[in-house]
Amino acid sequence: MTKRILVIEDQEDNRRILRDLLSSVGYELIEAENGEDGVAAAAANRPDLILMDIQLPLLDGYEATRRIKAQSALSAIPIIAVTSYALSGDEDKARAAGCEGYVTKPFSPRELLAKIREYLP
Repeated sequence: MTKRILVIEDQEDNRRILRDLLSSVGYELIEAENGEDGVAAAAANRPDLILMDIQLPLLDGYEATRRIKAQSALSAIPIIAVTSYALSGDEDKARAAGCEGYVTKPFSPRELLAKIREYLP
């Protein structure tokens, strides 16, 4: 069965890179361009994994993660923060919000796929 990944990312270029990478290895993609749409897409689609940007319009990735994790039907979905925030403490903030994984941009495709496969074997 094809695994579905929800990509919550406001930059079209980044979504295109992720779309090309993930579809090339057989994942089905759902996309959202802001935090509010991302929370709604998670509830509507119940993806197998979520890639969460942190700098998002309307609702940042921390708050979107908290809202997804607060819903019992969604709380077990692994969330990987994919972010340009790479300062000391940023990974801790992402994990405190509920993200299981953390990948900094620019990411290597191999590194990102390895991280995804930790949660979707």
